[in-house]
Amino acid sequence: MATVAAIQMSSGRDVGANLAAAEAGLRAAQAGGAQLAVLPENFALMADSPSSRLRHAETDDGGPIQDALAYLSRTLSLWIVAGTIALRSRDPAKVRSACLVFDDRGERVARYDKIHLFDVDLGPGERYAESDAFEAGDTVVTVATPWGRLGLAICYDLRFPELFRALLDAGVEIVALPAAFTVPTGAAHWEVLVRARAIENSCYIVASAQGGRHDNGRATFGHSLIVDPWGAVLAERPEGPGIVTAQIDRTSVAAVRRRLPSVMHRRL
Repeated sequence: MATVAAIQMSSGRDVGANLAAAEAGLRAAQAGGAQLAVLPENFALMADSPSSRLRHAETDDGGPIQDALAYLSRTLSLWIVAGTIALRSRDPAKVRSACLVFDDRGERVARYDKIHLFDVDLGPGERYAESDAFEAGDTVVTVATPWGRLGLAICYDLRFPELFRALLDAGVEIVALPAAFTVPTGAAHWEVLVRARAIENSCYIVASAQGGRHDNGRATFGHSLIVDPWGAVLAERPEGPGIVTAQIDRTSVAAVRRRLPSVMHRRL
């Protein structure tokens, strides 16, 4: 059994201020008993231009954002799913949206690059074209933790159940989902999709979101969620920065999969 935390933020253009807010959230989570904490997508930088994102992009070998996370995970003895940060890609004009996992000794133990890029036109003022600035990943990633196998997905990935089936096939019991859902899509789809992915795969989902009005003009939905394998919402943060925590128990995953063994009844 473990206590997990979803940290909700309203990140801006100032990396230093964002890191200070992330540290405050992580320290509060640890003080509340959390052993695993999930930061949201773009926690270190909600960029206002491609040039800003490229300027702060780090290499896979490390950088100041990664150094700060390694220090905090080691100092707090806390597993950290570090939302997403921009890592340099093969294309010098693009970056990877990378979710990094640090264990409680400060070691980076996993990297997942966002596979599904958010290219949509939702109407006036709500157009996004991530593929203009990001290079897509192509690898499903899980990592062993003391509380079960952890799978990684990012924001728009939530709409692709086949990714979660691939995570299930890799043995996941928990999925960490950093996100920055828009307000209209969040209001319409966020909770139902998070709960559906948990129900379909009989797993916990820790969905940590951006929530609020950002200084680049964007607004995000918030409503960070921790959902259990039966689809019950264990904790929710409606709006604004803050944290939510809940206890997870891998025996509950096994119990649900015994009671309603749909994950073993797949035919396709």
